Amino acid sequence: MMNRPKSLGAIAASIQPSEASTPGHIDNKQPSKEVLELWRSADAVCFDVDSTVCIDEGIDELAEFCGAGKAVAEWTARAMGGSVPFEEALSARLSLFKPSLSQVQDYLDKRPPRLSPGIEELVKKLKSRKIDVYLISGGFRQMINPVASILRIPQENIFANQLLFGSSGEFLGFDANEPTSRSGGKATAVQQIRKVKGYKALVMIGDGATDLEARKPGGADLFICYAGVQLREPVVAKANWLVFNLTDLINALEIV
Repeated sequence: MMNRPKSLGAIAASIQPSEASTPGHIDNKQPSKEVLELWRSADAVCFDVDSTVCIDEGIDELAEFCGAGKAVAEWTARAMGGSVPFEEALSARLSLFKPSLSQVQDYLDKRPPRLSPGIEELVKKLKSRKIDVYLISGGFRQMINPVASILRIPQENIFANQLLFGSSGEFLGFDANEPTSRSGGKATAVQQIRKVKGYKALVMIGDGATDLEARKPGGADLFICYAGVQLREPVVAKANWLVFNLTDLINALEIV
């Protein structure tokens, strides 16, 4: 679901605090005073990648490139909606097309990342405020590394899955030791980050159920649902703040 362009006045109005706004309430398009304060005081922000930082679901695009797009996309919708365990959906999707190393490399050569409008400016703004930025994804490092390079996010700030290949480049599977390879994995990754770095206020931004899971004790303090690409009703209903335009988040940092 793509957002229509707004006037500057409409954008400013959309980020004015609403005292009645609470997680799960229909008014979460207007952040509460508490939510705005958390956003402005964050010292770390974690982004989902597929349908958030990028306008695509990476595994769906790779599957389509390999000739199995429709079947894989159906599994993705179920996984992101939270109706099946993530690890089950990940394994099922990969088994449908088993990408080889050469196919992945060919895909990366022919399909450069397509970033969501405003993400480069938002990441730049966060960095200018000395806020650490992370990419936390159920997608694959092979496909996320080019995105991180564009956004100048260091490799150590990427938490994602790893495709495994044999000596001849044949598909072997994925690394099940990565926390993001299973349900609750993003929450685990965020908790690990917070424990190691000791951040005082950490925000998770994403579109799916696995992103929402990151908001828990010891994890993210705030979950912002970005629905500029995909709107998932069960996730929207539980978000602290719903945005359709990443520019709103930039403006919210500037308006005091």
